[in-house]
Amino acid sequence: MLYPELREEVCAMNQELPEQGLVVWTGGNVSAIVREAGHVIIKPSGLRFRELTPESMVVTDLEGNVVEGDLKPSVDLGIHNYVYKHRGDIGGITHTHSPYSTAFALLGQPLPAALTPFSHIVGRAIPCTEYVKPAHDETGEAIVRVGGDSLAVLVNRHGPFTFGASATDSVKVAVDMEEAARTIFYARAMGGEVTDLPGEELDRAFGWYHKNYGQDPH
Repeated sequence: MLYPELREEVCAMNQELPEQGLVVWTGGNVSAIVREAGHVIIKPSGLRFRELTPESMVVTDLEGNVVEGDLKPSVDLGIHNYVYKHRGDIGGITHTHSPYSTAFALLGQPLPAALTPFSHIVGRAIPCTEYVKPAHDETGEAIVRVGGDSLAVLVNRHGPFTFGASATDSVKVAVDMEEAARTIFYARAMGGEVTDLPGEELDRAFGWYHKNYGQDPH
C-alpha cells in the first residue's frame, strides 16, 4: 500500500472534522500531497467519517486519475488538485461547511483579522471569492486568485478551504477559523463593531507567533 503513514494522517484528520463540529454527515474533506510523486491522498466520496480507514483513502495523480484505491475520490478532488498545482507552498487542504465560517461565505464577506489568536496564525483577514460553480476548476481558480498565499479562503455561498504545510496543519487552521468566526458573530450580536487589527500589528503578531509558538524541533 502506498504512503501508509500519510494515509493514517489523512484519515485521522478527516475524522477530526466531525469531532470538532466542522462538518455533518459526509460533507467536507481533507487531503495531502506527495510533491515528489505528484500524488494526492484524499477522502473517498460519500463515506461517513466513522467508516473511514487508512486503507479507504484514495491516491490520485494531479489530473484526477486514481493511482491506488477501490473507491471514488471526493467530488472536490478537482478543486484540491487545482490549488496544489498553483500553491507549491502547501502540503494539505481542508474543506468544510462549518456554520459560522460559512455564514460569512453566504454573505460574501471576508472574515476580519480582528482576534489576536487567529490573526497570529494567518496574519490577515480571510478573503471571500465571488460566486463560482461548486466542484469545478472555476472554484480552484477563484481560490488561488483571491487567496494568493493565504492560509484560508472563503468560497462564496459554499464554505471555507484552509491550507497548511500538512493535512494536520490545514485542519488546525479550519478549527481556529471557525472559533474566530463564532466569536465575531457573538460580538456583532452583542452590538459591537468588529474591525481589523492594524496592519503593522498583524505583521508583528504573525511573525512573533511563527517564531515562538510550539516546541523547537530536535
